[in-house]
Amino acid sequence: MVSRQPVQVIAVTGGKGGVGKTNVSVNVGIALAEMGRRVMLLDADLGLANVDILLGLSATKNLEDVMAGRCGLRDILLNGPGGIKIIPASSGTQSMTELSPQQHAGMISAFSELSGQLDVLIVDTAAGISDNVVSFVRAAQEILLVVTDEPTSITDAYALIKLLNRDYNMMRFRIVANMVRTPQEGRNLYNKLVNVTDRFLDVALQYMGAVPYDESVRKSVQRQKAVLEAYPRSKASIALKSLAQKIDALPLPTTSRGHLEFFVESLLAAEHGG
Repeated sequence: MVSRQPVQVIAVTGGKGGVGKTNVSVNVGIALAEMGRRVMLLDADLGLANVDILLGLSATKNLEDVMAGRCGLRDILLNGPGGIKIIPASSGTQSMTELSPQQHAGMISAFSELSGQLDVLIVDTAAGISDNVVSFVRAAQEILLVVTDEPTSITDAYALIKLLNRDYNMMRFRIVANMVRTPQEGRNLYNKLVNVTDRFLDVALQYMGAVPYDESVRKSVQRQKAVLEAYPRSKASIALKSLAQKIDALPLPTTSRGHLEFFVESLLAAEHGG
């Protein structure tokens, strides 16, 4: 039997809403694709899916149709900029927690079909620290935590780290400072978080860098384009490409966690408190 390449599964999360994690997810995905990686982006905001809207794509079918057996995962994939593939989530409908055992099995086999066709799966989670968010984050190998320089962002990021560390023994978190005015502000933001986690938790945080505040991001959102596509030379685009290079250099999983089926099984087990 052919041993498949491991797939890097990265959950992009932020605790608080409005920190720009969907922008980070999409643009890092595009930058990785430009580096020759086969990238898939799962819109895991099951209540308010927005990746397709952000990119001006229209999804006629989504993950809910796959779960209901109306089509396969390949049938719902959207072609995004730079050659990335996007799995659109359902919006405002049935949540993952209501899946039947048959739908669970269906989801695992749906993802298994794809595992030979990608190198990186980026999971753009919902805001907050709901069970849904925790499930996706627990199932991924890498956690990219996006924070901004607002007290609520730091507090919510800390709450998420604390929950994952205390209840699920998760230790490693990669931190991205978003919308910063200066590189030093990004570093200070990271230090603030480390000061709290070092005092109260047994976790290892790694600073992955900062993305500057940039009007190009707002303009690209209005144009329903990724900033890397609309303004490739902007400060934000350059920073996001640099972030993608750091992510690409992270070690690949060597265990069964490297298989996509394992990601989905962990996700579904987490939903049932497994």
